[in-house]
Amino acid sequence: MTTPVAVAPVAPVQAAPVAPTSSAPVLVPMPAVVCMNLQTAQNTIQAAGVFFSRSADATGAGRMQVLDSNWIVVGQQPSPGALVGEGDAVLSVVKIGEPNNC
Repeated sequence: MTTPVAVAPVAPVQAAPVAPTSSAPVLVPMPAVVCMNLQTAQNTIQAAGVFFSRSADATGAGRMQVLDSNWIVVGQQPSPGALVGEGDAVLSVVKIGEPNNC
């Protein structure tokens, strides 16, 4: 025969408080990158605090920028100083050696 064992009541476990997450995007001033090669422009935007920028062939031919250092930025959106977040910076580019305003 077994003797009953007294069990002490257990306090309910409470979850640790969760820090609120901010859904607001990080915005930084857009640097001036026109006339830089595309790789340097991307590095400059990243140094400002935005990792992802986009680029497009300014000739309208839709060429992909495979080797970024072979392209030069001839236009940017938005203008320098405007606040940008991830993916907001759009750089218009041509291949180095093609006619441009730089």
